[in-house]
Amino acid sequence: MNNLKSNRIYLREAEETDTAFFLELMNMPGWLEHIGDRNIKTETDALGYIQKSLLDSYKTNGFGLYVMCLNESHEPIGLCGLVKRDTLDLPDLGFGILPAYEGKGYVREGSEITLEFAKKELKMDTILAITNPTNKRSQNLLERLGFSVVPKTNYDAEGEVLVTYSLCLTDLNI
Repeated sequence: MNNLKSNRIYLREAEETDTAFFLELMNMPGWLEHIGDRNIKTETDALGYIQKSLLDSYKTNGFGLYVMCLNESHEPIGLCGLVKRDTLDLPDLGFGILPAYEGKGYVREGSEITLEFAKKELKMDTILAITNPTNKRSQNLLERLGFSVVPKTNYDAEGEVLVTYSLCLTDLNI
């Protein structure tokens, strides 16, 4: 993972010391509503999530979700990166942000950094993104990034319908 940075933020690999941040982020109402309850109720739960879902993904896939931090303060404000799910043929773009930083363009910046990384470093041609049907903010962002809706029905682990998007990275001028 090379220099995943913009003027305001950077993305870094999650660390075992990020448990308090993950506990806060993954229990925000927006996360629970749009992404789902991952049953992260303690810092021990958060550590297990970091180890199993993120650190293992970096080793196995060469990518994962990254902690989005402010350049000046190094404060973690969200997550952005790529997820390889058993239920999808291709990796998908994932993101989440603390409410205090919503609507300020940070998720878009993190997504653009991630797309550039996927194209240039990982040599990916196409990536996906999934949202639940009620998550209009994420859907609008994905469309502004160039994603198109895939007319195929996918479901989350609880059997809920998801909206699936696709983006051909070779079409991007990055």
